[in-house]
Amino acid sequence: MENQDGLLPEETGKALEEALQMSDVFWNWITDVDMWMGVLFAAIRVLVIFLLTRLIIRIVYKMIDQFLQKQEKSKISVNPRRFVTVGELLKNVTAFVCNFVMVLIILSEFNFELGPLLASAGVLGLAIGFGAQSLVKDVITGFFIILEDQFAVGDMIKSGEFRGTVEVIGLRTTRMTGLNGETYIIPNGLITSVTNYSVSNSLAVVDLPVKNEKRVNETLALIQRALEGIAERQPELLRDPEVLGIQSLTTAEYVVRIVGECHPNSRGVAEREIFKDIKQALEEDELCQSSQG
Repeated sequence: MENQDGLLPEETGKALEEALQMSDVFWNWITDVDMWMGVLFAAIRVLVIFLLTRLIIRIVYKMIDQFLQKQEKSKISVNPRRFVTVGELLKNVTAFVCNFVMVLIILSEFNFELGPLLASAGVLGLAIGFGAQSLVKDVITGFFIILEDQFAVGDMIKSGEFRGTVEVIGLRTTRMTGLNGETYIIPNGLITSVTNYSVSNSLAVVDLPVKNEKRVNETLALIQRALEGIAERQPELLRDPEVLGIQSLTTAEYVVRIVGECHPNSRGVAEREIFKDIKQALEEDELCQSSQG
C-alpha cells in the first residue's frame, strides 16, 4: 500500500533509517573529543611552525644587517647603495626558502604526500629552467656583479662594444649612458668582460710640441713654473704634474711630455687644464720678451 507521497512503507522506513544514520554519524563527528583534540593540537603545531619561521626570518635578517653594517664600516670602499641591494636580495632569498620549508612542514602535518608534490615541482622547475635559461643567466650574473663589486653606479666602464657611465645596475639588466648621450640597456648575461676606468686613479698625459728655436732648458723650466700649484687650483689633479722631458724630436720641433695623476674618469678635464696653464705661461713669456725687445 502506498502513502500519500507515492512511496511504499518499506521505502519510507529505509529513507528514514538512512537519515537517522547520517545524523548519528554527523553527531558522533561533532561530539568526537579525540578528533577535536587532534585538530586543536594540529592547529597549535601549525601556529608554532609559523611563529618559528617568522622568528628564524627575523634572526637571519638581523644577521644580514649586522654583517653589511660591519662591511660598510670597514676599509673597503664600496657604494653604500650596493650594500642595500645585496641586503634586500639576501633577505628575499631567505624569506622564500623559509616560507617554502614552512609550507612543506604544514602540509606534512595534514598527512599530505610530499613526494609527488616535490616531484611535480621539480618537473615544473626543470621546464621553466629550460624555457628561461637566458633570464636565469642574467639574474645570476647580475647577482655576482653586485656581490663582487665589479662596477658601481657612476663608474665609466667598457663592456664589448659598449662604453659609457653606469646609471642603473639591476639583477637582469645594466643601463649605461654613452659619451654622446645614448642609453644602453645590456642584459647582464652578455657582460662577459668589463674594463672599469673608475677604479684606480687616472694619468693625464700631455704632449706639447715646441719649435726648435725655443731653448730646451728654458722651455722646461717655464712649463714647470706654470704648473706649480695647479693641483690646489684644479681639484681633478691629485698633485702637481711632472715634466718628464723631450718625448720626440724632428727637424722642426720637439715634443715635451707632461704627466699628472688625477682622479678616476677625470683625465680629459685634467689635460685641458694643464694645456690652459701652459698656454697662459707661454703667452706671458712672449709678452715679456716683446716688451724687453
